[in-house]
Amino acid sequence: MDDDQPMLPAYGRGCVTDLIPAILEPGDEIEGDDTSVAGILGPAVVDAPSVVVLVLDGLGWNQLQARAAVAPTLASMAGGPVTTVAPSTTATALTSISTGTAPGIHGVMGYRIDVDGEVLNALRWTTGRGDARQRIVPGEFQTEPAFLGQRPLVVTMAGFEGTGFTMAHLADVRHRGWHTLPGIAVNIRQAVASGEPFVYAYYDGIDKTAHVHGFAEHYDAELAACDRMVADLMMALPRGTAIVVTADHGIVDCLGHAVALAPEVERHVDRQSGEARFRWLHAEPGHHRDLLEAASEAHAETAWVRSVDQVVDEGWFGPVVTDAARSRLGDVAVVAKAQHYFLDSADAPRIELVGRHGSLTADEMLVPMLTFAS
Repeated sequence: MDDDQPMLPAYGRGCVTDLIPAILEPGDEIEGDDTSVAGILGPAVVDAPSVVVLVLDGLGWNQLQARAAVAPTLASMAGGPVTTVAPSTTATALTSISTGTAPGIHGVMGYRIDVDGEVLNALRWTTGRGDARQRIVPGEFQTEPAFLGQRPLVVTMAGFEGTGFTMAHLADVRHRGWHTLPGIAVNIRQAVASGEPFVYAYYDGIDKTAHVHGFAEHYDAELAACDRMVADLMMALPRGTAIVVTADHGIVDCLGHAVALAPEVERHVDRQSGEARFRWLHAEPGHHRDLLEAASEAHAETAWVRSVDQVVDEGWFGPVVTDAARSRLGDVAVVAKAQHYFLDSADAPRIELVGRHGSLTADEMLVPMLTFAS
């Protein structure tokens, strides 16, 4: 691809959206080339008596390839890279993984989503007025069934059960909570031993570490710990169990690359939503064209600037974007290139992060789809 062009999600051709349908509702034959999810999984995974899907939040393909020596188990697994969704952020990608649908269908359009003029923090399910679970009901906001309507066992952090985001993207599943990293492998092993045919597990330590520390020693230690957990699973799970390891997004080191919107852009902006690396600008009434022109001229070097119509027409959120999903977008998308990220004066207090994600660079968009079948 052209390095100066955004990497768009490969919906239906090799995207995290294809994972759960390929496992839970496979066709009579496993089709697809080696770069598609179906081709990567193959019969050895899909036909296994038990399948474990482990999502390691923040584990980008490029970051893993650069640290193969740190994670020898993961590096030795079969598989390859696939894309995540747009924006490359946890709330959107985890919903796409669990529902098997693109963002334009499920409507969780980012981390900070505009809902009738309020900005919903989708991970905390709060707005400026506090807890939004009663006002913005998770099961009405996101109506696509998790895991195609099945009720698998989900191994995730104990404190996540009952939160707004969990109710939005993991409704009706059976939860088993973990409190520490070793508990994930124990819970998975117990579930498979009890006869569970499909287990979904989630761990967020790599993402947290990269946000705070970037890609230095802490990151390598966290990745190595995850690698040991996967190795332990390979040894502990009964023969015939398949393991699939994937992620929701990669990460870019953005320390020192903050960008403030130019004053000539700000004058046309009513409010912002989205991520620091995928900003939605909401225009003042009647200023839509002026905002697009000003943002394109001021920030072309640091961002891909697109109108909402361009983004939808180019399929960033999938071939279908519902009216509900579109209503949650802004007027102009400012999507960071390289290591840049954009400030929002409404963010208070300002959060200083080293690692960030949300944009459409290869470092963020490419994630692993790794398999092991005993």
